Amino acid sequence: MELNDFRNYGHQLVDWMADYFEKIEEYPVKSQVKPKEIINQLPLNIPSSGEDFDTIFADFEKIIMPGITHWQHPSFFAYFPANGSKISVLAEMLTATLGAQCMIWDTSPAAAELEERMMEWLGNLLGLPKNFVGVIQDTASTSALCSLLTAREKLTNYQVNSKGLYDIKELVVYCSKETHSSIEKAAKIIGIGKEKLRSIEVDGNFAMRPDLLESAILEDKSEGYIPLAVVATLGTTGSTAIDPIDKIGNICNKYNIWLHVDAAYAGSALILEEKRWMIEGINQADSFVFNPHKWLFTNFDCSAYFIKDPESLVKTFEILPEYLKTKARNVNNYRDWGIPLGRRFRALKLWFVLRYYGKKGLQDKIKYHIDLANVLKQRILDSDDFELLAPVQFALVCFRFAPKGVNETKLNELNEIFLERLNETGRLFLTHTKLNGKYTIRFSIGQTEVKLEHIDQAWELIQKEKMKLT
Repeated sequence: MELNDFRNYGHQLVDWMADYFEKIEEYPVKSQVKPKEIINQLPLNIPSSGEDFDTIFADFEKIIMPGITHWQHPSFFAYFPANGSKISVLAEMLTATLGAQCMIWDTSPAAAELEERMMEWLGNLLGLPKNFVGVIQDTASTSALCSLLTAREKLTNYQVNSKGLYDIKELVVYCSKETHSSIEKAAKIIGIGKEKLRSIEVDGNFAMRPDLLESAILEDKSEGYIPLAVVATLGTTGSTAIDPIDKIGNICNKYNIWLHVDAAYAGSALILEEKRWMIEGINQADSFVFNPHKWLFTNFDCSAYFIKDPESLVKTFEILPEYLKTKARNVNNYRDWGIPLGRRFRALKLWFVLRYYGKKGLQDKIKYHIDLANVLKQRILDSDDFELLAPVQFALVCFRFAPKGVNETKLNELNEIFLERLNETGRLFLTHTKLNGKYTIRFSIGQTEVKLEHIDQAWELIQKEKMKLT
């Protein structure tokens, strides 16, 4: 592409992007296409000759856009948010233009040193201990895997990396039954298997019970198993439950067990002083993760992983073929701080976001989202037809439609139908979980541009669809 054409098409795309942000509420939140509807419009093979930009972009609008679920739509209330921001998008444009592969310091010194400083900023912003050192990963799933691999190597004096797992078959990992599924996946990948992952029961607020954790550890030790790690969660996916870090940390310290804290979603709320109670005892943790790409207005992907002993992390992952040797000293070569060799320049968008909003701007938006959740919570509590199913800790509201006289089995069926009808309208997008066997509708508030009017519109729709089922 000629530079002048690139300039013209670039301006065209930026105009389209601005129009998209301006008109995003005109789209259905969840894509309305049927399975195979997109792929059936795509040729089986690459074109024999190159095509011009206008033709490609026309197909983007015609074929691709109808199949997009709009995560930045202010009525996207599904899963947890992936709330980017316009400033982050602009930074991503620079990242794509530079095209840097930031595996070692030499391949872009600015990338390595900006990442080092941004992780210091984030650690200070969240109130983490000064001895935690950070690195950017792609997702919390990868961060958890890095944590458990490091725990495995440190416990075995790095022998598994050298000799394999064949002589060490009795390692076990502990988490609550509400822990994210990525921990089960990590248990499989590190070689202990899901049968060696112990799911600990939770209390009435869906948080891990420390007494049952300690009982499980003692039972395993008596049978010859070796406790490897405990994963505690701040803000579980189902209900945003808060595992008691201080009590769990005491147990891990007592039995010399690695403690990883997963705060992928709720960690962003630690920028509020009133939420710092969540990390009481965090000094006993070995690693901690939260995702700025969930609730800190930084485009996916950007996961902030902190570890107390970075030397153990590097020792777990370092490898030094001749072609990667350099003379740079006293620098961070982040290719040794995680799984991939190649790394994107993620720190750049984080730098733009943190500077653009500032501490107060970030705090104000997080507080506002929590306030909106409490507005919805109160409406549910004031309603005779709806039931709150979990404490509202942050900006997630778990509830169900519960008309009087309907038994539990029918309520589950009714709420599944109810959720499907709400999503079919295209006016919002919600997801579900099950809490204590109850089909639970999750209403997750956190998109960058969400306002009270969007909560009002959603509640109005909920009331309207409710009438059709009664």
